[in-house]
Amino acid sequence: MSRPQRDALDALLRSVPRPEEPPTVEEQRDGFAAAIARPAPEGVTTRRTVLGGRPALGLEPAGAAARGRLLYLHGGGYAIGSPDTHAGLVGELARRAGLRTTSLDYRLAPEHPFPAAVDDGLAAYRELLASGTDPRDLVVAGDSAGGGLGLTTLLAAREAGLPQPAAVALFSPWTDLTLSGASIRAKEEADPIFVEADLRDYADLYLGTQDRTQPLASPLFADLAGLPPLLVQVGSNEMVLDDSVRLAGRAGADGVEVTLEIGAGLPHVFQHHYGRLDEADAALDRAARFLTAHLEAGRLATVR
Repeated sequence: MSRPQRDALDALLRSVPRPEEPPTVEEQRDGFAAAIARPAPEGVTTRRTVLGGRPALGLEPAGAAARGRLLYLHGGGYAIGSPDTHAGLVGELARRAGLRTTSLDYRLAPEHPFPAAVDDGLAAYRELLASGTDPRDLVVAGDSAGGGLGLTTLLAAREAGLPQPAAVALFSPWTDLTLSGASIRAKEEADPIFVEADLRDYADLYLGTQDRTQPLASPLFADLAGLPPLLVQVGSNEMVLDDSVRLAGRAGADGVEVTLEIGAGLPHVFQHHYGRLDEADAALDRAARFLTAHLEAGRLATVR
């Protein structure tokens, strides 16, 4: 692990100037794309597709396994981001896991507030199953708001009587839109990306005056029983640290197999910085192994 790399990344993230006037949502979307977007890695083929009635980006690594499918839900506070902004990160995870992947372009707030994103996630998941994908051959992943959306998609699937996938990997998931975690305040100075007002603004755009404790908005408050094994990766230097810590505790109490990894000195969705940060590469490798191990376990169970 590289302390100089972590320090350099922290300094880089802190060097981004904050505008004097609050940017519009469109300006935030453009700025996020310019700051974070990376192309899919070499050897990963991309194509435009549609899933669950929404545009999506298909990513297929060379030599991908004949079986096994990954559904990815991107981050961005439910208001910004897209499969294009996340093509690099998602492509890296797909490449390391050797899995055909679909990254969903779900509807964004404020044009499409809650529960539009959950409806889109469920429609995509439902179509994967309806098209013949065995749930034991399906895994789900997401980052930040997309991590929360991954959970709420599966909660909605459970309510609809649909089977669960083999496993779920979450990077810095945003699971509590009430912002009640102690780290929201305790980690504000350590977080090089957000201040509390940023998170509150995103929650306002997504939920407006709706109840922020409802499980399909804040899955931290849901009964998680019956969900598949979870891997949760989070940095210690982020305001939503407690969203992951409390999620892991809740999942364990509800009988869900859960693995929580906290990266010392790391920021929100540090996995974006693969190739420049040793911890990001190591975390993506562990996430890939986690997903493929549970896919293999499901196949062995089928044979038996």
